[in-house]
Amino acid sequence: MNYEEAMRYVHGLSRFGMNLGLSRMTALLEKLGNPQNQLRFIHIAGTNGKGSISTMLSNMLIHSGYCTGLFISPYVLCFRERMQVNGEMISEEEFSECFSLVCQHADEVAAEFESPTQFELETAIAFVWYQKKRCDLVCLEVGLGGRFDATNIIPCPLIQVITSIGLDHTAILGDHLAQIAFEKAGIIKGSTTVLYPLQDPEVVSVIERKCREVDSGLQIPDLNQLHILRDDWLEGEFCYDGIKYRKSLPGKVQFYNCITAIEAAKQLRKQGLSIEDGDIRYGIEQTRIPARMELMARSPWVILDGSHNPDGARALESTLQELSTHPITLLMGVLDDKDYLQILRILAPYAKHLIAVTPDSPRALAAKDFAKQAKKFCPKVSSFEDIAEAIHATVSELKEDDVLVICGSLYLASAARPLLLNELE
Repeated sequence: MNYEEAMRYVHGLSRFGMNLGLSRMTALLEKLGNPQNQLRFIHIAGTNGKGSISTMLSNMLIHSGYCTGLFISPYVLCFRERMQVNGEMISEEEFSECFSLVCQHADEVAAEFESPTQFELETAIAFVWYQKKRCDLVCLEVGLGGRFDATNIIPCPLIQVITSIGLDHTAILGDHLAQIAFEKAGIIKGSTTVLYPLQDPEVVSVIERKCREVDSGLQIPDLNQLHILRDDWLEGEFCYDGIKYRKSLPGKVQFYNCITAIEAAKQLRKQGLSIEDGDIRYGIEQTRIPARMELMARSPWVILDGSHNPDGARALESTLQELSTHPITLLMGVLDDKDYLQILRILAPYAKHLIAVTPDSPRALAAKDFAKQAKKFCPKVSSFEDIAEAIHATVSELKEDDVLVICGSLYLASAARPLLLNELE
């Protein structure tokens, strides 16, 4: 089966299973020889910031000389972005090869249980590939929740990292922070847990309890050691624990993601990994990720951000506040199962014009329905069903002092990015 055929098969599967649990994943990996047991992991769960922290840690480890795998979701550039080794995406040929091997055994699992889900299949493919590449370490991002996530099949990792926890996927994870934190804490098996510093006390209590149950040390970055030296939405310098850094990812929230990654690297160093201060600085200063407050153009400002829940919207809001002296246009599309009213409540008041579009997802909220809701928060609202048409019409009308922010969903960001690049040329 070639890459295109493999992709059609993968995308035809259910993303997550109706029956939560790890039985399908356990059976599948046993048939594959349990490749995950031959690897060492840094396991990362949370609501927001997983991609930023995972990528910063991966870059630190690569710079330290370790062969480093990275598993992230969702993707922006292309599907293969989800699986990387030393910063390089899995090739189409390698994906097809690993896919064929996994699929042979997936059929056997389906006969005994039910068909593995899309995410389970992807995770198994990644484990097989990382083993083939002889990775020293893998930065493994949770797909959904933690306790029953397919990635939680791994043995106790070197460390666990819990990023910012907020309300998202409430239909599956629960509609209270303590419930969601309980699901995220399901990845904690021992070793040391590094916890993002700005958490609701309810979240901290749940994580502390889980750490006591499994004898996991808990490390929370010391905010007293963080001194922000320069802070605007695009650039920032800070000093943490006596060392000066320049962050490369825009947005104030990244100061806190950075110090979480720094503490995680220090915990790895305590376990004997050779990670120098210069390696940590490299990961902080050289990490760039598509659609994370990504500046696509200046004069006019064009920003692409994948914020898709209220916490992500609040992070984006701090940037909109700084740019509020400029006329702001929001081009937004959301998924129907997200808290889009709260996202609108946070972001829409900053817009002189809000343009609703339909993201490329079966879970998308139709542009006309989103526009109807947006009118409650913004006086000027229009809608397009076609993303390319919306971007062309919007970019062509921008003036030098304008700000265009495209946000609301990573599915939208993925579709919009190449169209934006083409228009901006």
